[in-house]
Amino acid sequence: MANDNERVLNLEKGVNFRELGGYKTTDGKTVRYHKILRSAGLADLTDNDLNYLKDYGLKIDVDFRSKQEIDQKPDKRPEGVRYVWAPVFKEDETKASEVQSKGYIPEIGGDPTNGYAHMLDVYRDVITGDSAKTAYRKFFNQLLLNSGDNEVLLFHCSAGKDRTGMGAVFFLQALGVPFDTIKEDYLLTNKANKEFVTDLIEDLQAKGYNDPDVINSVRDLMTVHYNYLATALKTIDRTYGNIDKYIKNELKISPSEITTLKNIYLE
Repeated sequence: MANDNERVLNLEKGVNFRELGGYKTTDGKTVRYHKILRSAGLADLTDNDLNYLKDYGLKIDVDFRSKQEIDQKPDKRPEGVRYVWAPVFKEDETKASEVQSKGYIPEIGGDPTNGYAHMLDVYRDVITGDSAKTAYRKFFNQLLLNSGDNEVLLFHCSAGKDRTGMGAVFFLQALGVPFDTIKEDYLLTNKANKEFVTDLIEDLQAKGYNDPDVINSVRDLMTVHYNYLATALKTIDRTYGNIDKYIKNELKISPSEITTLKNIYLE
């Protein structure tokens, strides 16, 4: 399996760009390289980054962000890439885009220190919300269309960790990747985003935000905790039975579509 450094793409201005190739399934197959990437936003990419992604084979860009986020920071993408809008939330519930683009700490429910509790609510909404289910079904439609050799689909949100994180969970689960690997991929965000989050917090401290509770709250908004994922999975188990039933009944992915996905993405 690829080590973490190989999995994170070396872009000049791309944050949390990662290969999902190389992961093993429970039946001994492997996810193909140069088929699927996950990332944070594309608005700051340099010309070199765009050329890199073009050479990499990027053909489809699935954007999970809200209209407001897109208006503020529209995607840059190589020529010839199909853009697909699949908003998980009507507005960015994760608050990541507010922290990133406006450089201030959002007060959630009037309290700048409850980032962690807020994120648990976000993960419940990702599972139960109709707009989220519609968005992930749209994502799977594009996954099913991505059948050309070395043609790459990229899916992303603002920070590439929550809406994107759950997209990766559903995708890898559908392929039969074991849960320990899925969890590892989910938590890899914290390594891939480390420098970015450190810079962001230093920037906020320079602006006078020094209350440790507030800074921790931002860290909770900008990183992932296993508990976030566990909250999503608990919500699935309690309300829908289990994750496979959720993918089949709520995201409406049929057994024959799962077979097609395996044919496209596994070797």
